Amino acid sequence: MSSYFQGKTVIITGASAGVGAETARAFAKMKANLVLLARGQEGLDDIYKELCLETSVLTIAMNVTSSIDCQKMLISAQEQFGGIHYLINNAGYHQRGNVENNAAEQLARMVDVNLRAPIELTTLVLPYIRTSIVNGGFGGIVNVGSLAGRTPLQGAATYSATKSGLRAFSYALSDELAGSGISVGLVSPGPINTGFIMSEIDEVEDIVFSQPMSSPQQVTDAIISVAKGEHVEITLPKTSAWLTTVSYLFPALRRFLRPMLYKKGRKAKERYRNKRQ
Repeated sequence: MSSYFQGKTVIITGASAGVGAETARAFAKMKANLVLLARGQEGLDDIYKELCLETSVLTIAMNVTSSIDCQKMLISAQEQFGGIHYLINNAGYHQRGNVENNAAEQLARMVDVNLRAPIELTTLVLPYIRTSIVNGGFGGIVNVGSLAGRTPLQGAATYSATKSGLRAFSYALSDELAGSGISVGLVSPGPINTGFIMSEIDEVEDIVFSQPMSSPQQVTDAIISVAKGEHVEITLPKTSAWLTTVSYLFPALRRFLRPMLYKKGRKAKERYRNKRQ
């Protein structure tokens, strides 16, 4: 069992289910101190009961878009564990559909949850991480992005914009903090087999399912690798890294391939739907 994170304090947003909960389990096995955040207390209580015998766990039900909530949380984490070393910005929100079919406030909420909140929380946590590693050691920030942040995705224009912005922020901040002992990076997965997508399968754009589905464990493994500073970005699945790069650089090719990807995605979507029945 790796001792890399043993005794280190790791904050995870969106930690009550899906990738966030799976990431919490992985860090618990490595004996990290956990600060688990989510909007609902019930889900946090469940993950606390599961992990509290493995490691030290602090759960806080809060709104990551609230500056006051974030500041209070960091004070509580510092007081309980004496330091903060890692932040995993995993919380996300997706209002699906074309821009004109969505309310402006829902699109604004996507910007708040997916982009503004991780930027603000990162800014607030950096002084704590610097203090925690002042006598040596390492810390880090990991942002959970998306393939939609690597290339524009119709039917998810605002979501794509937020994840693209988060990707740019991650790369730029990684350069700013080079040599500081604080690594910054992101994980950019395609569809993940969690409730975030499977519970809304009929609303999800067919093209999303043209890419292979990743498991929460695969995304978690990537998060841990980025947290260790081994990569600035990991794209899941690997083949999608090439496809999204090409489609971004050559928009005409993206538009040409779109009908084929939609057809492929519709077939895959039907298979996933049948498995759930």
